[in-house]
Amino acid sequence: MASLNLRGKLALMFLVCQLSLPVHTLPLQAEETTTDSSKEETVAAVSEATEGVEGIASYYAKRYNGRKTNSGVRYDPEKLTAAHPNLPHGTKVKVVNLANGKEVVVTVNDRCRKRKTPFIDLSRAAARKLGFLGKGIARVRIIPLDEEPT
Repeated sequence: MASLNLRGKLALMFLVCQLSLPVHTLPLQAEETTTDSSKEETVAAVSEATEGVEGIASYYAKRYNGRKTNSGVRYDPEKLTAAHPNLPHGTKVKVVNLANGKEVVVTVNDRCRKRKTPFIDLSRAAARKLGFLGKGIARVRIIPLDEEPT
């Protein structure tokens, strides 16, 4: 008799878990759609701005040499590449160091984590051209370049 009672409790717990599963996953599904639309709005806002966006730039650590980026290409510290949280892969971006006026054009081929302020991770070659290699971070202006039709 006790085994039936135990089976009944297990069956009830299983049923409650199955019924509550959709309730727990609904907020996650709703969050995904809002982040997708906010990504599109951010990309559109950055793309439409002709003057670009001011933000912080850093560069990849040495330990990332040779690792695969989000686009599938291996990171090469001597190429002019960057990681950005929202811009599409392959986007050319002009990055201007606000401290010294130096500028460089890089190609986005990786993702970096989202932050409250606009942010870009540069390759070591790009950081060297901008003059902040060894300093860690720099205040920059990020200007997405429109592709010219060929």
